[in-house]
Amino acid sequence: MLETRLDDLLRRAAATQRLAVERALADLGVTLAQYAVLKTVAETPGLSNVEIARAERLTPQTTSLVLANLERKRAVVRRAHERHGRIRRTEATEFGFTLLTACRDRLIGHHARLAAALPVGGGDGVESWLGRLADMRV
Repeated sequence: MLETRLDDLLRRAAATQRLAVERALADLGVTLAQYAVLKTVAETPGLSNVEIARAERLTPQTTSLVLANLERKRAVVRRAHERHGRIRRTEATEFGFTLLTACRDRLIGHHARLAAALPVGGGDGVESWLGRLADMRV
């Protein structure tokens, strides 16, 4: 059945992707979730925990743990919102940007392997399809 085969292939591809990224970042002491959150915070400073959770498809509880670990590493700082005391805005520190650069450097080879696996003639269709899947409401 096509649907079952697609589900299985997507699950296996996601597992392979996750493992490759985790291995590439292991020596930096950065998890896949930490990398994703740090990237989001660096690209969009001032987000709240909930906004980060939504962007990365994580639970707010997981996001809080990830941010606490990044804060311990001194990669991010969280400050109280100007008007809402319970909301905290997150920004990458100088070390956070350095760490993000190191993560990206570690992932160059992995990204090259991903690009090499795309269909001949480019992966625009594949990227478009995966983008639509990622943006689907669940």
